[in-house]
Amino acid sequence: MSASPAQATPLPRLLVSVRDPAEAEAARLAGVDLVDAKDPERGALGALDTRTVREIVARVSGGAVTSAVAEPTPRDVAAMAASGVDWVKTGIGPAPRGDGAALAALAAAAPGRLIAVLFAEDGPAAALVPHLAEAGFAGAMIDTAGKRGARLPDLAAPADLAAFTAACRDNGLMSGLAGSLRVIDIPSLSAYAPDYLGFRGGLCRDFDRRNGIDPLRVAEALRALRPSRRDAA
Repeated sequence: MSASPAQATPLPRLLVSVRDPAEAEAARLAGVDLVDAKDPERGALGALDTRTVREIVARVSGGAVTSAVAEPTPRDVAAMAASGVDWVKTGIGPAPRGDGAALAALAAAAPGRLIAVLFAEDGPAAALVPHLAEAGFAGAMIDTAGKRGARLPDLAAPADLAAFTAACRDNGLMSGLAGSLRVIDIPSLSAYAPDYLGFRGGLCRDFDRRNGIDPLRVAEALRALRPSRRDAA
């Protein structure tokens, strides 16, 4: 029997990171929910130039939600927000975690549109979520800083991921989980009810994030998510 809307566990949407307008269009045509602009050659938070991001937004043309990575300064966040993306993502490292003024200055540069990216390598993140909400962030996601094989489930304990997504819900923040994910991770991570699951390498040719997005792997990820959505409706 299908669960009622009140009982159904919220199901995540698919975020796919792209590096150029051609990949953005391929992702949109494949049906991804969120097209995320970043430079895979520069790690988890490699920012593209704003001109490229504007071209990506134009190529998506409203066919998906968009986001882009910005360097963690108010100036860079504001510049990326002006590119026309729906959301701006920026990294929050260990040092500024307790600096409420610095967090507020970042959030003010993209009012209601800034997503904090936290790294699994820095430890549990749930305790930071209320501070992000107070500072004015719109959401938070956990990623992995290293992109050489270690995946999010290898670096973060299930209890910590569950606590993080629960804290985001309790504080009214959008949540996401990412970090060298594969399609096989979708069922276990969906149980934590994040708003988004983020992919790059796991959906690229040869599972190499430097290669192009493989539409067949994107379709596989969507099949892993969307049948459950129909069952829960």
